[in-house]
Amino acid sequence: MKENPVIYLASRSPRRRALLNQIGISHALLEIDIDEQQRPDEEPIAYVLRLAREKAEAGAGLVAGGESLPVLAADTSVVIENRVLGKPMDRDHGLWMLKQLSGRTHQVYTAVALDWRGIEMELSHSEVSFRVLSEAEMAAYWATGEPADKAGGYAIQGVGARFIGMLHGSYSGVMGLPLFETAELLSRNGIQFDNENKSVIDV
Repeated sequence: MKENPVIYLASRSPRRRALLNQIGISHALLEIDIDEQQRPDEEPIAYVLRLAREKAEAGAGLVAGGESLPVLAADTSVVIENRVLGKPMDRDHGLWMLKQLSGRTHQVYTAVALDWRGIEMELSHSEVSFRVLSEAEMAAYWATGEPADKAGGYAIQGVGARFIGMLHGSYSGVMGLPLFETAELLSRNGIQFDNENKSVIDV
């Protein structure tokens, strides 16, 4: 048995680290860099699945020949009218995104990939409904700095929560790492918990 860590997390996101810690999965961090540009005519679900897979593969490439641990990666896309809203490029872009979401329901897809003796994947799909936002509210929200590095220009775990009237799906999935799907994926691959809630891996 091995412990501390039991997986590598191929992500720069502090939110994904926090979510893994929440369910007691000890991990080491791999900082990866891939091209996240959406391909022409690529559907949102295909896009988010591809990026999660490429992140996991890139992480596995960093540790090739080193310690053999599973590499976990994830990607999240906010989608409205089948259009992916990425991270805002600037204030005007961020305010435009919030206008698209105002008073409407959008989709959030988060794909999780595990590179461990092959690739396995899970997909979380959530529906998020925003109330109508005023121009002043959107400007004030942008001024908090919270939307600047978030897919879709908002954070469900932050100030942005006050705009959300309804959520169908996974709260953690909208944050960036669906814990149910992640736990199922890891469990299928031998990552379990002992009686002290410490994560261990069967090898």
